[in-house]
Amino acid sequence: QVQLVESGGGLVQPGGSLRLSCTVSGRAFSLNIMNWFRQAPGKGLEFVASIVWREGATSYADSVKGRFAVSRDYGKNTMYLQMNNLKPEDTGIYTCDAGALGVRGQGTQVFVSL
Repeated sequence: QVQLVESGGGLVQPGGSLRLSCTVSGRAFSLNIMNWFRQAPGKGLEFVASIVWREGATSYADSVKGRFAVSRDYGKNTMYLQMNNLKPEDTGIYTCDAGALGVRGQGTQVFVSL
């Protein structure tokens, strides 16, 4: 069994940065592809980024390419999402997801506003 806990959200001005963390507990050796999703107020779930847990290969939604970077610390069983040059449209609840394992965290709120 795998559990995921996100942290690092908050209020930031446009152009600012935040780093989100997703801490994995349990059977971390079973991880394959890990994802970040977000849901803006009144909108559906949107894919943000993913990383292959062992190899480190990454992919991104077009809307965040060049601004966001996903990474993981294999030894700490933690995935990160570094978010730079944040825009108001990045506002939402960000959740991490363990892909095929069908496990998702509770989410952390990001609010980008003056």
